[in-house]
Amino acid sequence: MARRLVQLGLGALLACGWPLAASAADTLIWLLRDLPPLTIFEGPRKGQGALDELLPRLIERLPEYRHQVLHVNRARGTQMLRESSFTCDPSLLWTPERATYVVFSRQAFAVPSNGVTIRRSQQEAMAPFIVDSQFDLQAFLDTPGARVGATAERSYGPVIDEQLKHADAHKLALHYGNDALGSLLQMQRLGRLEAVLGYSPEIRYHSLQQGIAADDLHFYPIKGTASYQRTHIACSDTPQGRRAIERIDQVLRDIPLEDVQQSYAKWLDPVMREQYLRDNPQFFQDSPAP
Repeated sequence: MARRLVQLGLGALLACGWPLAASAADTLIWLLRDLPPLTIFEGPRKGQGALDELLPRLIERLPEYRHQVLHVNRARGTQMLRESSFTCDPSLLWTPERATYVVFSRQAFAVPSNGVTIRRSQQEAMAPFIVDSQFDLQAFLDTPGARVGATAERSYGPVIDEQLKHADAHKLALHYGNDALGSLLQMQRLGRLEAVLGYSPEIRYHSLQQGIAADDLHFYPIKGTASYQRTHIACSDTPQGRRAIERIDQVLRDIPLEDVQQSYAKWLDPVMREQYLRDNPQFFQDSPAP
């Protein structure tokens, strides 16, 4: 109970963007994106995401820093991480490019991989790209007139990133806004694009926020991708950032694995949740950053 009260208190301070531990020398700026079910900025479940629960526990264990939270979109977050500032993103996928300007922690979460959602009304038209319950994104991008929605400067994992990198620009609807996924889902509903990329629980959350019934959409994993992705905490590659990651790695080892698993699993549908909890522990063994 005492710990929960501490978390609630920290959460209130974070929501206000106020610094914590005013006597500390350095201010660590946490860059948060609206990424349900990890972080939730608005709505009835505001502040109840899996990362919303983890971050106060991290802050509680890092009293040597002042902590400040800044809400950003993906593009702004990337810009700040590239600068010589003391900034950290608590939910970042490892990519070779990012590794040139940020330093990554050990794994923070293992999550089901990104996929694609299509409208049920287009199931028949999209059937040629669905094989063994997986979506062939490359074949879709090779089709004239295809349009897929994605959040600008976001990584969807190595397989998807590579396919998007080589796709014709006019086949990609890239959104830079703070509510990028919600806007893309509205574009899809209006028939301006056929597919939208994202995580399954993230898409389900945003579709409900946009007034789109869950049974109007169908989610598919992408052909050739792994079942899960590892997310990390990442800080700007500066002396301060490198020291912070060393401390963050120590803290992550002290947080019970089951707590981290359950905080994310509760957002999954029952079938996916059962599989996730069964598969998840193996991803928290020490492993290379990707």
